[in-house]
Amino acid sequence: MSGKSKPLSSCSCPELAAGQRVGAGGRGAAARLPQEESEAQGRGRRAHPSLGDPAIVKSPSDPKHYRYLMLQNGLCALLISDANNMDSVPSEESSEWEDNDETEIETDEDDDSGAEMDEDKENYEDDDNDGDDEEDPNNSDDMEMEELTEKEEAKKRSGTEKLSAAALCVAVGSFCDPEDLPGLAHFLEHMVFMGSLKYPDENGFDAFLKKHGGSDNASTDCERTVFHFDIQQKYFKEALDRWAQFFIHPLMIRDAIDREVEAVDSGNAETLKHEPKKSNTDIYTRLRDFWQHYYSAHYMNVVVQSKETLDTLEKWVKEIFSQIPNNGLPKPNFGHLTQPFDTPEFYKLYRVVPIRNVHSLSIAWGLPPQERHYRVKPLHYISWLVGHEGKGSVLSFLRKKFWALALYGGNGETGFEQNSTYSIFSISVTLTDEGYEHFYEVAHVVFQYLKMLQKRGPDKRIWEEIQKIEANEFYFQDQADPIDYVESLCENIHIFCKEDFLTGDQLLLEYKPEIIADVLNQLCPLRANLVLLSAASERKCHLTERWFGTQYSVEDIDKSWSDLWASDFQLNQDLHLPEENKYIATDFSLKASDWPDTEHPVKILSTHHGCVWYKKDNKFKIPKAYIRFHLISPLIQQSAKRDVRSLILEHGKWSMVDRYRRLMKGLYTESLSSFVKGFKSHLYVEGLVQGNFTSRESKDFLNYVVLKLQFLPLPHPCPVQFRVVDLPNTHLLCKVKTLNRGDANSEVTVYYQSGARSLREYTLMELLVMHMEEPCFNFLRTKQTLGYHVYPTCRNTSGILGFSVTVTTQATKNNSEFVDKKIEEFLLYFEGKMRLLTEKAFRTQVSALIHIKECEDSYLGEEVDRNWNEIMTQQYLFDRLAHEVEALRSVTKSDLVDWFQAHRGKERKALSIHVVGFGKQEGDSDVQQSLLGEIYQLTFLPPSSYMKNTSYIRDIRNFTLMLNLLPYHKILK
Repeated sequence: MSGKSKPLSSCSCPELAAGQRVGAGGRGAAARLPQEESEAQGRGRRAHPSLGDPAIVKSPSDPKHYRYLMLQNGLCALLISDANNMDSVPSEESSEWEDNDETEIETDEDDDSGAEMDEDKENYEDDDNDGDDEEDPNNSDDMEMEELTEKEEAKKRSGTEKLSAAALCVAVGSFCDPEDLPGLAHFLEHMVFMGSLKYPDENGFDAFLKKHGGSDNASTDCERTVFHFDIQQKYFKEALDRWAQFFIHPLMIRDAIDREVEAVDSGNAETLKHEPKKSNTDIYTRLRDFWQHYYSAHYMNVVVQSKETLDTLEKWVKEIFSQIPNNGLPKPNFGHLTQPFDTPEFYKLYRVVPIRNVHSLSIAWGLPPQERHYRVKPLHYISWLVGHEGKGSVLSFLRKKFWALALYGGNGETGFEQNSTYSIFSISVTLTDEGYEHFYEVAHVVFQYLKMLQKRGPDKRIWEEIQKIEANEFYFQDQADPIDYVESLCENIHIFCKEDFLTGDQLLLEYKPEIIADVLNQLCPLRANLVLLSAASERKCHLTERWFGTQYSVEDIDKSWSDLWASDFQLNQDLHLPEENKYIATDFSLKASDWPDTEHPVKILSTHHGCVWYKKDNKFKIPKAYIRFHLISPLIQQSAKRDVRSLILEHGKWSMVDRYRRLMKGLYTESLSSFVKGFKSHLYVEGLVQGNFTSRESKDFLNYVVLKLQFLPLPHPCPVQFRVVDLPNTHLLCKVKTLNRGDANSEVTVYYQSGARSLREYTLMELLVMHMEEPCFNFLRTKQTLGYHVYPTCRNTSGILGFSVTVTTQATKNNSEFVDKKIEEFLLYFEGKMRLLTEKAFRTQVSALIHIKECEDSYLGEEVDRNWNEIMTQQYLFDRLAHEVEALRSVTKSDLVDWFQAHRGKERKALSIHVVGFGKQEGDSDVQQSLLGEIYQLTFLPPSSYMKNTSYIRDIRNFTLMLNLLPYHKILK
């Protein structure tokens, strides 16, 4: 549910007279009404239709133009013209959907498809971070071939600078929830998109976006709710109109309310359905009252980015968004809620039992709101020092004592941690087993460091080092994807003064040591809250949190430690400020090329030890470069992916469970040293150098790696792929219990294997999944309300093609096999849709997918990631996108329909994977009393009555031993 938040400011949404546009004279200049322009001024503006606002400070590397205005209804708008990067700007008339027959929704006549222009609505997955599928950041190096490929495919599907985007932020969030209806603000975020008066179809907007290469999302924070979408440029105006209707006149019909409240999450069902029913509260009336009270134009900011001129964007925004009503009520204000954490319950030690088997200590302080200090950024300065890992740092000291693995400090910038009422500063230490036994000593080291900072006071040299680093990053910043950019900026408008819209969350602008010192002096031990997370604390945790069932306890901080921290305790001489940073970049020159310009990377050096690919940047022309090396060894079986499906399919893969059980048997210095020696004995190193380096320097990097590692060449080539099992021609079930006791979340994935296929068939699979996305969401999420996360996916498993449909549900509400049957119902329904697919609808989707693939990279790192994926998978098809576009131009509607039917026929190869949570629908008791005890092996479950006739897997290794292995395969042609 939490969206990103930033330091707030009283400068937000500078006041303009209604209908005014901000002039070029900065804050002190009087804004002028367009109708008051002189004839000369009018001619000048018409001659420069993308004349931006110089008062808005932007990066020298930013080619976009900006204009800020307020509409007659009080809505503030930031317009962004990206016309500088386009080959030609379409005329305003050509962008009008009324005059462009090609922009009609091109689908079949199904009532649920949003096919008619006057029956439109969006339904979407939002950014709400409920924690169900978060991944441990420490597992980031667990990425494998398929994960790399899926990441690359996601990047292809995401927006780039070629897409137009818009975001709207309403200055209302969960802080405005009524006392008796918690969760209402988040629920309204969902409900406003369940059809509008002008476009009443529930999923019409989502269907419209999907057909034209777009996407959308939303999030609800404590004080803000953000909506955003992107789409192909020529459909942008029509999309804006459809989207704006959700804020002008949403339907919010009763039937949709009942369904959506079940889909959002179980907590919402309790607070917005069951409890209101007991108290005879009419949730429908309360929801509409909440919308009328808070969804007012003068609470809203909108940001639009497209390749149209600023004048065209201004005309569209005024025409479309001026219809949003303004109720004239004062904006929500929480200034009366001061110091919410100044309570005895805060200054305690809380022990919490986590789902994951980790130890961590979190130390937190509740501070006065820091919104007015965004130009100084005191929390950023302090977190920079606390998070330092070099000599003299907290983490360096704790690691030497074998007490800590990692340390993170600062403000998370979510609305819960940074808002107009308070700010949170926290320090989290990931502990070792020994560190857990000494957690009070760990906290003491942290307090000693903070006391040292307090005594020394703010250091201007360090502040200026941070300032230089941030300024360098801003000066040469990458161009963000439009949808991410507008989402961020629409919040900034609520937060910063106009000239700081683009810089306020990035630059350190003013050094004021007294402000930093004031915050530092509040970070004292007796004002801190301690949270100790560990499964080892379970027997001490006899309290249960209401919503998530988390076990915890609360106690006073040990008196001996509290007495010590109340005294003038000694400093630790091993803790001190970081030394001067001598590595801050100062040379930003672009190096002269010593190699012919190439469109794609070329192999410039190849030896028995390895090779290096090279591409000099000739497009973005910034002083940045990427250096990546892949160490290939037969000793490494690539790390296990976190789903059972790939464990079944990819032969020889170690599962996470296998690796954990092996570690539990003991890992000794001798075996580690032996492995390191064996690993380094024979290797093949493959690298990519791309950006602001010469070819000579790039060759030197490879030579350096070989020299330092001192290894021998591999005697034989080592494949980087896995062999994939050939599934039998049937439908199989693999049903396993989740490894976390008490976790109610189940995940159901139905996978169809295609086999070793061509690049053309790969594009057919992409096209199929693209057609499937909206009806899948509508059928399984909107109407069946099976779970929050519902999606189809194109699967490339070590070169073997397939697709899947996934639903995340809760074992307290649905049996996994019941969900599986509903997925089958959807696929049957989708078969019917495919048979009715019109040529026009097919061509619209093909065009959208081609457009996505032809989008230029927004920044150098995006191009590097795509090239590196080709190298990591040893496919080297650097112009893959061009080949895919060529293939797409040749496919027909019958090709697509036949392709889907082939997967659904008698020869189908289907695999259902159920990772089953704990809950009454799975035959478990409501509460799992113990989180202890090792569940470090997969527990296989037989099918229940729903799938009693389905063959099921009892043991993965025994099952796969009976199957053939497909040859190594790369999708190259």
